[in-house]
Amino acid sequence: MASGCVRAGAFVLTVCLVGVAAAQESLPNPTSDPPEMYINDPFNADGFTGIPSCTDADMLPCWPRWFAGASGLVMTRTLPAGAATMQPLSGVPQLSTSNAAATWPGGLDLHVGRWFGPQQQSAIEFIYWGVYGIGSSAVASSGTGSIVAIPNTAGITIGSTAASTILSAVNTEQISRSDLVNDVEINWLYSLHERPEFLPQERRMNLMWLAGFRFFQLQDVLTLSSTSGADQLNFNVATNNNLYGGQFGAKFDWRLAPRLRFSALPKVLLAGNAITNASLLANSSGTAATFASGAPVNVQSKASVVSWLGSVDTSIAWDVTDKWSLSMGYRVVGVGNIAQADGQWPTLITNANSLSGIDAGSSTVIHGGFAGFEGRY
Repeated sequence: MASGCVRAGAFVLTVCLVGVAAAQESLPNPTSDPPEMYINDPFNADGFTGIPSCTDADMLPCWPRWFAGASGLVMTRTLPAGAATMQPLSGVPQLSTSNAAATWPGGLDLHVGRWFGPQQQSAIEFIYWGVYGIGSSAVASSGTGSIVAIPNTAGITIGSTAASTILSAVNTEQISRSDLVNDVEINWLYSLHERPEFLPQERRMNLMWLAGFRFFQLQDVLTLSSTSGADQLNFNVATNNNLYGGQFGAKFDWRLAPRLRFSALPKVLLAGNAITNASLLANSSGTAATFASGAPVNVQSKASVVSWLGSVDTSIAWDVTDKWSLSMGYRVVGVGNIAQADGQWPTLITNANSLSGIDAGSSTVIHGGFAGFEGRY
């Protein structure tokens, strides 16, 4: 029995030793390299590519940063009371500068900008818009040559003929207007919430502030053509307002439907205004009339004043996709303490002092509709 037990114990011990050895062989070698954290991308020979550059915890998906758009404009402007361009004459309606009425010509509106930061709450924006050829013509005729034009002249000649001889016996008088507007802006935008171009379902409204630099040009050109027999004199007054300064404003967006937004954009500008005025009396071939001193009747004047401007854009935008929108709206721009050609119209020209100096202090409202598109990329 004793020898059998010894043999049994030896067998058990042998089995245990064999099992321990097998277990030790299955354990990893503590000195071997750890397994790779990432596996190779089967579609990229260079291995794991990592997270895409435009994706992080705050930016999913890759939101567009640049935005640009273009719109067509149809605008007009209000005019002052006007100045008479002829003496009253029975049977002939008296013309004034206001008879050269403002029309509704077309124009262009362009803008481009870029959002900054992971939340896209700040942006810089460049804007240009302009309207050209605002104006029309009006005519008065008298077959007897009895129209007396205004301005009257004294001591002024054109060639060897006194200008008053032509202007006091006019058969046909025409007054024409051609005005233009140019606007350039550079604005910094700040939104109270992230990604104002992509309002979430739970936030239907958004407010942005803006501040920047604005240049605004308003130019009036009035031309009076007086014909007496074979002779014609043209009197031209061109007044140019150049406003420049800092502006501030805000933009309010209200999401009416998942892809329909209402926007209101008010702005206020306090500006320096460099005004120029040019008055010219010449014949149909462009030869200037001359004062008694021999100087040409071509007088230029300059003035500097402080002017103001306020504008409001209201619009409806349809976000066709996340990257394309269509919009239409109405723009109103009021400009104050400016000079207009109607206010520079003289009644009598005798020397250069009759045409020098600029009368500022008037105002106008430029308004009209626009429609266009915007792309984001």
